[in-house]
Amino acid sequence: MNDLRIRPASEADLSELVRLRDDAARWMLARGITGQWRPGELDEDHFRRVMARGEVWLAEGDGGALGAWELWWEDEDAWGPQPPVAGYVHRLMVDRRVVEPGTGQRLLRAAERRVAEAGRAWVRLDCLAGNARLNAYYRAAGYRVAGRKEGKPQPGGAPKSFTLLEKDVRVTGRVPAAR
Repeated sequence: MNDLRIRPASEADLSELVRLRDDAARWMLARGITGQWRPGELDEDHFRRVMARGEVWLAEGDGGALGAWELWWEDEDAWGPQPPVAGYVHRLMVDRRVVEPGTGQRLLRAAERRVAEAGRAWVRLDCLAGNARLNAYYRAAGYRVAGRKEGKPQPGGAPKSFTLLEKDVRVTGRVPAAR
């Protein structure tokens, strides 16, 4: 998929972001991955709030939206107060009906590049502690387990436990470009 384009999301993309998130939640549930995301859990106002204090990125191909992620510049709920040394990736999602294998990794590399370009040394994220497949996915992408957060507040749901993962984007110099 050489035609992948990545750009900041805008107000006009809010319904697509909700669709991507809900489709990803349905995909997980259909595969028995419970406790992670639920359809209808986040609405346009959620993404609008994230855009006001952070960034939301959208990946597009010839057929439209293929994936997205949120990039926050602080995440005290998971990581506590921190100096400004990291960017925090949230809600990495792809449209599994149309993307090629490896697209999620390409989006993750784009997020890593953005964090490095902003002068931050670390990309941090968290994932549901009980989702072994997702934890392995991030470890295979070069992230190391940095800790665990018990009882992290969730939008529209009960607090959950998360694995905290991080990657030093200074290690190899420039993060490879998405292809």
